[in-house]
Amino acid sequence: MGLRINDTIPDMTVETDHGEISLHDWVGDSWAIIFSHPKDFTPVCTTEFGAVAQLADEWEKRGTKVLGVSVDGVEDHKKWKTDIEAVGGAKANFAIVADDDLKMAKAFDMLPAEAYLPDGRTPNDSATVRSVFIIGPDKQLKLSMTYPMNVGRNFAEILRALDGLQTAAKEGVATPANWEVGQDVVVPTSVSDEDAVAKFGAIDTKLPYLRMAKLPQ
Repeated sequence: MGLRINDTIPDMTVETDHGEISLHDWVGDSWAIIFSHPKDFTPVCTTEFGAVAQLADEWEKRGTKVLGVSVDGVEDHKKWKTDIEAVGGAKANFAIVADDDLKMAKAFDMLPAEAYLPDGRTPNDSATVRSVFIIGPDKQLKLSMTYPMNVGRNFAEILRALDGLQTAAKEGVATPANWEVGQDVVVPTSVSDEDAVAKFGAIDTKLPYLRMAKLPQ
């Protein structure tokens, strides 16, 4: 069974280039993002890790921890970070899980239980380890997305999705298509018009089931 939205993520101990960590302890009371990769020293993944490094201030602003995963060992991760920092132009201060035994890739359903790494493997052998998981302080999976190897991830969209999740959790609302911080939100259908007006000051009823409102400043 795959890991689904609102499932609690596995509480496992993993080895990283920053030492051993327990996933639930690492998440703590924060939001967290885990982003996985099929192999070190691969072109698209290097640009992605560089993008994560560039966004260090944005993660901190949102109270969010980030953790990389790659199915290579600690020493390769340490060497790879030199390339990541050269491409990204920023320090890669986040940890990278050394998932060379595939324990985490299998626990998060990125690879089937019978998967193994053959001698002389290529990234194709672990191609599906290309996922993003956004996790709440309750240790539950809030969002996941998986990319092919030939399409780089859009970290502006990951930030936007994180903003939407945090806003929804804090304000008890939903966010419409293409929503960005500062724009109107969707009033849940479970909230009456009277309660919505009391909370938001005013509502804009587009359809009986679609009501928009501005968040109180």
